Amino acid sequence: MNLPNKLTISRFGLTIAFLGVMFSQVRFHQTIALVLFIAGGISDFLDGYIARRDKLITNFGILMDPLADKIMVCSAFIAFVGLNLMPAWMVVIIVARELAITGLRLLAVSKQVVLAAEGYGKHKTISQIVAIIAILVGISHHQWGALASSIFDLEIFGTPWLKWVTRTSIWVAVGLTFISGWLYLWRNRALYLDDM
Repeated sequence: MNLPNKLTISRFGLTIAFLGVMFSQVRFHQTIALVLFIAGGISDFLDGYIARRDKLITNFGILMDPLADKIMVCSAFIAFVGLNLMPAWMVVIIVARELAITGLRLLAVSKQVVLAAEGYGKHKTISQIVAIIAILVGISHHQWGALASSIFDLEIFGTPWLKWVTRTSIWVAVGLTFISGWLYLWRNRALYLDDM
C-alpha cells in the first residue's frame, strides 16, 4: 500500500478518534478534537499532493479519498448538531448534498462514465473545513489561557470577532454546498433523467 493510500486510511481513524474525543469529558477534549480534525485536513492535502507528485494515483485512492473526506466532514457537522453548535437544517443540506453527489457518481460508474471534480466542489470542501475549524476554535480557545481568550474574544460591534467569522464561515459553507451540489446535479442530469 502506497503512502497516499495510507494517509487516506488514517483519515478514517482520525475521524473515529475525533468523534470519540468530542463526546468525551477528558481534559482539553475540545482542543484535542481540533488538533485531530486539523491533522485530518492536512492528511487530505498531503495524500492528493503526494499521489499527483509521485504518480501514485490508484483506483483505491480515487474511490476512498473523497469518501474519507465526506465521512470526516459530515461526522463533524453531525456532531455539532448533537452538541447544539449548529442548526440541524444546515447539516441536513450538507449531508444530503454529499449523499446525492456520491449516488450520482455511483450511477455514473455503472454507466462507465467518469465524473471529474469541479472547482465549486473544491471551494465547497475548503469552506466546510474552515467552518468546522472556526467552530472548534470557538469552543476550545478558552482552554488555551488568558492571552488566547483576550485575542479571540475581542469584540467588534459588541460581539467577539471570532463569532462573526464563525457565523460567516458557516453560511458560506452551507451556501457553497447547496450551490455546488445543485450545479453538479444539473450539469450531469442526463445520467439520471435517462433512468427515470
